[in-house]
This record gives sequence, C-alpha cells and structure tokens, in this order.
Amino acid sequence: MSFFISQAVAEGAAAAQPAGPSAVGQLVMLGGFVLIFYFLLWRPQSKRAKEHKDLIGNIGKGDEVATNGGMLGKITAVTDDYVALEIADNTEIKVQKVAVTAVLPKGTIKSVK
Repeated sequence: MSFFISQAVAEGAAAAQPAGPSAVGQLVMLGGFVLIFYFLLWRPQSKRAKEHKDLIGNIGKGDEVATNGGMLGKITAVTDDYVALEIADNTEIKVQKVAVTAVLPKGTIKSVK
C-alpha cells in the first residue's frame, strides 16, 4: 500500500520563501490597474459626456440635428428639456434634448430627401 502514498523525507529545515509578491509589489500592481482603468474607461467616458453636454447646450432654433433614434429634423423651438423638430412639412415632434446626438451641417436634410 505504500506505493500509493508518496513518502516525504525531511532532510533538514527548508528555506522559507514568501508566498507571493511583497507589499510594495502589490501596491504597484494596484496602482497600475487604477491607471489602466482611468485612461481606458473613465477618462474617455467623461470626455464624451462633456462633449455631449456642450452640444446640447449650444443647439438652437434652425439647427439641423440627428437624434439617437435616427430621426433627422430642423429645430423649430427650444425649451429647457425639450426641442421641437420639424421632420417633414407641417410635421413637428418633440424630443428630449439628451436624445440629440449630432448637429448636422446646413442643407443636410435637403440632400438626404
């Protein structure tokens, strides 16, 4: 039965080895992960949010815009939270300002029709 169990024979005290990286190494790794998270996720997202906030703050009557639903229209009225879009002749809808994703160059809607 001894061939199933490997027999360990101690030949003196074995040198103690650390179980993992040192505390400084762990802090460096944690700092590296925080930097990666910041530069790859948090910073680009906050930059996009700032650009969208500026876009929404600068839209006005007469601008041609695209919404996140794919609607193209010309702004006819602006309130605090909503804009009125003319999507066709005598057809007007109201959408939230945050739904506006892009301001288009003048004449884009006519070129699409």
